[in-house]
Amino acid sequence: MRIDIITDTFAPDINGVAMTLGRLSSGLIQGGHLVTVICSGEKPTSSTSISAIALPGYKEVRIGLPGPFKLRKRWLKKRPDVIYVATESPLGISAVSVAGALGIPVTTGFHTNFHQYMEQYKLKALQPAAMSYLRHIHSRANATMAPSVEVIDMLKKEGIEHAHLLGRGVDTQLFKPSRRDEALRASWGADPESPVYLLVGRVAAEKNIPLVMRSFELLRAARPTARFVVVGDGPVRENWQAQQLWVHFAGVQRGEELARHYASADVLLFPSETETFGNVVLEGMASGLVVLAYRYAAAAQYIEHGVNGLVVEKGDEAAWLQQCAELADLTPLAPLREAAVAAVEPLSWDRVVERFESILASTARTREPMLDHQGKRLRPEKFSCRTVFLSDVHLGTPESKADELVSFLKHIHCETLVLNGDIIDGWALRRGTRWSNRHSRVIRTILKIMEKERTEVIYLRGNHDDILERFLPLTFGSIRIVKEYLHRCAQGRRYLVIHGDGFDSVATNHRWLAMLGAFGYDSLLSLNRVYNKLRAMLGQEYYSVSKAIKNKVKSAVSFVDKYELQLQKLAHQKNCEGIICGHIHTPADKQVGDIHYLNSGDWVESLSAIIEHHDGRMELVYYQEFMHRVADSLRG
Repeated sequence: MRIDIITDTFAPDINGVAMTLGRLSSGLIQGGHLVTVICSGEKPTSSTSISAIALPGYKEVRIGLPGPFKLRKRWLKKRPDVIYVATESPLGISAVSVAGALGIPVTTGFHTNFHQYMEQYKLKALQPAAMSYLRHIHSRANATMAPSVEVIDMLKKEGIEHAHLLGRGVDTQLFKPSRRDEALRASWGADPESPVYLLVGRVAAEKNIPLVMRSFELLRAARPTARFVVVGDGPVRENWQAQQLWVHFAGVQRGEELARHYASADVLLFPSETETFGNVVLEGMASGLVVLAYRYAAAAQYIEHGVNGLVVEKGDEAAWLQQCAELADLTPLAPLREAAVAAVEPLSWDRVVERFESILASTARTREPMLDHQGKRLRPEKFSCRTVFLSDVHLGTPESKADELVSFLKHIHCETLVLNGDIIDGWALRRGTRWSNRHSRVIRTILKIMEKERTEVIYLRGNHDDILERFLPLTFGSIRIVKEYLHRCAQGRRYLVIHGDGFDSVATNHRWLAMLGAFGYDSLLSLNRVYNKLRAMLGQEYYSVSKAIKNKVKSAVSFVDKYELQLQKLAHQKNCEGIICGHIHTPADKQVGDIHYLNSGDWVESLSAIIEHHDGRMELVYYQEFMHRVADSLRG
């Protein structure tokens, strides 16, 4: 399989997610799969990088910025069989969106309880918004993978029914008791009989550092010869290091040095309450340590209290401290250390990679690749229909959804393409807006389907491209530019196709006022774009301020009603059974009296079109829903 992994963290980062992704990607590569890692920031170990910013106050954590255009360009050229989005940053959600638009199967990973971190950073009020954001991302995937039963249950309660358990492994060749180093222990001030108590992980608020320091103080009072070591770095390390001068802060350790630190200790304290799994637990057990942790995630799955480790109920600090007091004497705990090693011995990363590969393969089969007689991949067939009606694309404005329209046109084949006005926004261009390459791609795509697919193009002038009025009618090659068009569908029914601005008295009689209104509408869309970026960060759906205003202002509602009635009368005058228009950016498919009224909407907010099927049936379609339907039709 061709697999793309999207992540904000990867080697050489030191954290559980980066370590897990390193194991999974290398395992897939060894299995013969073609894996590309797309990571935020510059990473020597990733294949492609996307821009990122550091989390304020927590420089170790980067947030990947959205990369829809870069991802779309890549996936149109090198289409993966399946995508794995490992982190839920703006980069991650843009990857999920692009994959959905292109019909590429996508899986996500739930690696970090970010919503639970809010309480640790005194932002508890934002927990519902954070959970809503996470739910919004994972609900759009074909499958979501999580490392523990608790997380799976939580996701399913949140409505993520496609959650799958993907456990973790441990490298028992790296982490093992034989790496114990008396010289290292001596550097900590420990003699062969001195107990050493260890904390491994990020030194950050969400790791419950205050509790482990209280535990260290309790054990120090009970065993003055004891030594205390913290392995890791983070935003609160300097503060704790200045306060607890008797604690050795070893900083970040990797590979064999990390394994030496584990094996040279005796007890691992792991007080975090926000883990999705906790790889540290397995690494400590494999190193022959007595592990004390809360009973959830990895500890609940692999530690049997009093047999191969120690657990207390999550959040019970009194029980935790009482258990710590009993750790002052290590003599009776020797059997636990041997049992811990034996318990994790079978936990091979190979099994985890096999499970990961199985879930990816199952997801990829939701869209089977098309092969020719030689076994080579074919390009997916296009959705075939008789006619497509588009309007109000407004090329030349920042709000025009040109990339989505190109994607739509590349996935559909029609005999006739009707461009029903306001395709190019001449008014905006006169005001000085910039014409970009993505707008040119729309024109090139239309010319390409005219040439290669013999599609006839009918272009009706609108009010924003009314400069064409002086040339009408005009025909060259397979394109006709007209003011109105009479379309006869496959069933024989007659439809009048007209942009519709002639029935807008402002657009017709007060052009200066219409242009002023267009400027105000564009300004509102610009504000709406910023507003919806904030909504997306909170996991909320797109919200159209302009549509909300239209729906609530009685005069706007009344205008639409009158507009439809006027077009009904025009259809009668032209002896037509239906009418297809645009102009008002309000998609519609309904009966107005005895006339079938269709409005193709726009490609600024609605992203809608009218298609005529080969049997003559007319249908109003929306971009996202249509692209999902195309993907479904190609699954076989």
